[in-house]
Amino acid sequence: MNGLGLEELSATTAQAANSLELLPGQEEFETPVTYVHADASLDHTNTWSRVITDDGHVVGVIRAHFDSEHPEPALRCCIWRVSVAASAQGKGVGRFATEAASEEARSRGFDTLTVVWSPGDQGPGEFFHHLGFVDQGVTEYGDQIGALGL
Repeated sequence: MNGLGLEELSATTAQAANSLELLPGQEEFETPVTYVHADASLDHTNTWSRVITDDGHVVGVIRAHFDSEHPEPALRCCIWRVSVAASAQGKGVGRFATEAASEEARSRGFDTLTVVWSPGDQGPGEFFHHLGFVDQGVTEYGDQIGALGL
């Protein structure tokens, strides 16, 4: 995975991003309940969506939201989704994507990046902890909030 890159999510890349084959059971963790309920409160012009490519092939997708005015502090500078194809997991793709979101957050003046995930054995909690996210509480829907200082 030496040729990792980012491209803005577009009509050209959306089908590949939406067709990523995840490991069995991971689909249920793609959209935490908190995000389902909060989606209507977002100003979607503040959404940052990118596909992760490896030598031109889409191997992942990341979506973040940056809105310093959002009423929920945990959602002001937040990763909403990181999905990596099963064949590319464990090869640094998720780390690459998260670091790119961190850089984007810093460039927008944020000092903390958050993420919300549904608890569960196959969920992304261990991944986010490995990257340095620290538990910050639980949402009203029972999802874990993690924060990473930038």
